[in-house]
Amino acid sequence: MEEKRVFVDVVIKRLKARYRREMKTSLEHTSSWELLVATMLSAQSQDAQVNKVTKLLFKAYRTPREFVKLRPSQLYRYIGRLGLYKRKAKNIVATARLISREHGGRIPTTIEEMVKLPGVGRKTANVVLGNAFRIHEGIAIDTHCITVANRLGIANTNDPKFIEQRLMQLVDRKDYANVSNLFIALGRDICTARRKYCLECVLKDICPSSDAR
Repeated sequence: MEEKRVFVDVVIKRLKARYRREMKTSLEHTSSWELLVATMLSAQSQDAQVNKVTKLLFKAYRTPREFVKLRPSQLYRYIGRLGLYKRKAKNIVATARLISREHGGRIPTTIEEMVKLPGVGRKTANVVLGNAFRIHEGIAIDTHCITVANRLGIANTNDPKFIEQRLMQLVDRKDYANVSNLFIALGRDICTARRKYCLECVLKDICPSSDAR
């Protein structure tokens, strides 16, 4: 286990040098509520597409109090280009109502409370807690993280819960949000699910899946 911790530490240091020392989500937002909505919309959608949608959405509606008054169908005109938009609209309005009713309009700040919100799982909760509040209870695992973790030999599964637990054993808590965002950056940039660009990768000499070793 200690050898693997050293390996992951080197991976994180190299990725910080390649990208930046403290990575943040690419979802554009100006508040914790906006980040929560954007993250809910990002399921099975690219962040760039979500940012186009929320640019207009957040001009019309910004706070949970404003979303509480809506019918889900009123969101379709803004988010209709995204996958699962009807389900997402329903969950966003239901979440706004629950937050207003049970949390005084404030975003809860624990995993346990977050995952009780409609349409919010551990990934979404970790993104919001880590990026909006710097609260690091877990690690957000998306498809890019799954690809990178498997190619680095950190995991041998597509189960996000297992990969999250594995990384939590290997990464310092202060880097929980960082490692997720760094793996996502690498997964979008170099280590994509469809193709690896190993010759351009800063991990090419240490990655067990590298074609450039």
